[in-house]
Amino acid sequence: MNLILMGLPGAGKGTQAEKIVDKYQIPHISTGDMFRSAIKEGTDLGKKAKSFMDKGELVPDEVTIGIVKERLEKPDCEKGYLLDGFPRTIAQAEALETLLKDLNSPLDFVLHVDVPQEKLVDRLTGRRVCPECGATYHVLYNPPKVEGKCDHDGADLIQREDDRPETVSKRLEVNIAQQQPLLDFYEDKNYLMNINGDQDINVVFEDLDKKLQTLA
Repeated sequence: MNLILMGLPGAGKGTQAEKIVDKYQIPHISTGDMFRSAIKEGTDLGKKAKSFMDKGELVPDEVTIGIVKERLEKPDCEKGYLLDGFPRTIAQAEALETLLKDLNSPLDFVLHVDVPQEKLVDRLTGRRVCPECGATYHVLYNPPKVEGKCDHDGADLIQREDDRPETVSKRLEVNIAQQQPLLDFYEDKNYLMNINGDQDINVVFEDLDKKLQTLA
């Protein structure tokens, strides 16, 4: 089962990724994890990626796709994979398609956890964080036992700068502009599977799982 997972910040794709990986026993492959692993292992591509990252520059596509290739060739991907955070551009999507053809490991589905923008703003601006232990809460969906206080150490919870409404709205607009061409690209190729993410997380997974059952 070869999958790509897409969704805007706050859509809950991280939660769905955990559920997919747990049920189908395929590796969850995120861009950040791939880079960290390649750098830790000291591969040639990992060293190249690190040289760009150390300078605060974007890692070129040819290096990124090379790291993706190295990761997908590992034994744990023999039964499938769940790619998360890649591709981010049409050029990367086209390069990935060529790579998957070479690996004889074509995509089955691109899963898109879809939530209306206004709901995402509510989700993201409601997040509160403990500055002491890092615990995360949500004023609506996961409130602390005592309002404004961490359950673990009683510290005053804070709202991060990037969780403020004006920042969240701008971030979502940037992500929507970046994501839409990819959704169109995969819809044209009949890979796209839209999942209603505006419901209970377990119901979201039930819907997603029913569609994946056609592959299992």
